[in-house]
Amino acid sequence: MNNHFDQHRAIANASVINGIKARRFSAPLLAMAALLTLAGCSNGQNDANDDVSPDAAETAATGDVLRIGTEGAYAPFNYTNADGTLGGFDVDIANAICADMKVACEITAQDWDGIIPGLKAGKYDAIVAAMSVTPEREQQVSFTEPYFSNTLVFLAKKDSSFDPSNSDDINAHSIAAQRSTISSQWLEKVYPNADMKLYDTLSNAFLDLGSNRVDAMVSDKLPALEWLGSTSGSQYALKGQEIDINDNFAIAVRPGDALQAKINKSLVNIKADGTYDKINQKYFSIPASSSTVTTEPTEKPAE
Repeated sequence: MNNHFDQHRAIANASVINGIKARRFSAPLLAMAALLTLAGCSNGQNDANDDVSPDAAETAATGDVLRIGTEGAYAPFNYTNADGTLGGFDVDIANAICADMKVACEITAQDWDGIIPGLKAGKYDAIVAAMSVTPEREQQVSFTEPYFSNTLVFLAKKDSSFDPSNSDDINAHSIAAQRSTISSQWLEKVYPNADMKLYDTLSNAFLDLGSNRVDAMVSDKLPALEWLGSTSGSQYALKGQEIDINDNFAIAVRPGDALQAKINKSLVNIKADGTYDKINQKYFSIPASSSTVTTEPTEKPAE
């Protein structure tokens, strides 16, 4: 990762613990949350190979509006409010970028499986949706500098003996994950013999976990903490150590779009003027002096 990335890793170490007080986290989760590194989850891979449409080759963000696509179903990063409006860390970051660029933000929700095809078809100009940078995606889109980093965790019933440090234990239990995400890709690669139950949305995966239709689940850490703070997740807990897989979130644009450089400049600006810090603290702030805790996977994928 370049120096720009490293510089902002310390900023968004302000990721989980004390800010779990903020807006969508509950206080009992404070002790659970280890520190996330930042500079840049989710969600995993989209295998769409649609050709870029001729009209989509040039961004529509040359006027007064920047059109942004997000998922709207991945709290606390992006979610849909009861009144239909969109909210979350990603939405606030998108609005801050638009303000810095002096353009209006037009943010729309898009199902995860269609989010890259939507960008390539010209439905919007950029994706701000906790999207992980992966080699597969880099064949389809161009990414900005990272703006957040993510770790994975396992969840199971509090009284469960499930131990993710034991590969035999993982293979002996049914494990939920959201399809086409970093979580499911990691599970499929590291534990190919596991009884995997894959879901189109994270909420459906949590629903089956909370209904005892699966034994455990692997998820990005912050959405997992979000769910554990809900009524449905109150009888569940993190199991084992968090898994650092160097997973970084970035904003996606169409290949060759000059918008990439403009967004990178705005990311630098909102970090320099303190806007990024305020948004970060709103959702998951911790003391800036806190040290970063990272852990290695219990098993590593074969080369």
